[in-house]
Amino acid sequence: VVDNAVDEALAGYCDRIEVMIRPDESITVVDNGRGIPVDIHPTEKVPGVELAMTTLHAGGKFDKDAYKVSGGLHGVGVSVVNALSEWLEVEIRWRDGKVYRQRYARGIKATELEVVGTYDKKSGTGTTVSFKPDAEIFSDLHYTFDTLANRLRELAFLNKGLEIALVDERIDGDKGPRREEYH
Repeated sequence: VVDNAVDEALAGYCDRIEVMIRPDESITVVDNGRGIPVDIHPTEKVPGVELAMTTLHAGGKFDKDAYKVSGGLHGVGVSVVNALSEWLEVEIRWRDGKVYRQRYARGIKATELEVVGTYDKKSGTGTTVSFKPDAEIFSDLHYTFDTLANRLRELAFLNKGLEIALVDERIDGDKGPRREEYH
């Protein structure tokens, strides 16, 4: 999911990514890129976001004009995250000023893509993906802050102009949420 946002940065459309570890051990990734396409795919007849979330090799990286450089997994990453998650929700702030949302359960569409509101154009476009790994697949659902921090720090350092924040919202005694930013 983060690699998709980094690809938007590599293409020149994103300069900020925030990754949040939620108290329930779900993850939320927010970027300020262009937003995953919501248009109906011409041959598959489903929204582009649904295709990306449910079909291997459906990412934009196979369109020769979409990305000149890519650090992701060539269309398998987000669909695999979806398949291995108890639930996944995607929210897209799209160029037409609307906010779209769709939810999945264990890789299967649970809701239709729907318009859930409008956004202030000053806040810009982007994508928010939240997911919770499936306890029926993974025996350990606890994220290690330092492991994620190391990976995100590397991505930020390797991508000029990209800022990545990691926020751990799990309460650790009196410390409260932990936040680090990498540039």
